[in-house]
Amino acid sequence: MFSRVALRAAPRQQPFSLVARRTFQTTRAQLSSPYHYPEGPRSNLPFNPKTRFFWFRYLMYCVVGFGTPFGIAVWQTYRPRA
Repeated sequence: MFSRVALRAAPRQQPFSLVARRTFQTTRAQLSSPYHYPEGPRSNLPFNPKTRFFWFRYLMYCVVGFGTPFGIAVWQTYRPRA
């Protein structure tokens, strides 16, 4: 019983193994393929944060997104009951 465990735990070193050693390889992205897209910072965003008034549009988006539920709650509170 212990000898089988010892045999499994012992590393087998073969000088010329038939199994190739795994290495990490990188390939250049093929932009002509529909499955490869440009890489880098801000390349995966659906908007351009480097425009002139991006900060204002982003601020308004946040204000509207955060304020809409509260506005709806106030409107439903003060509307006449039917």
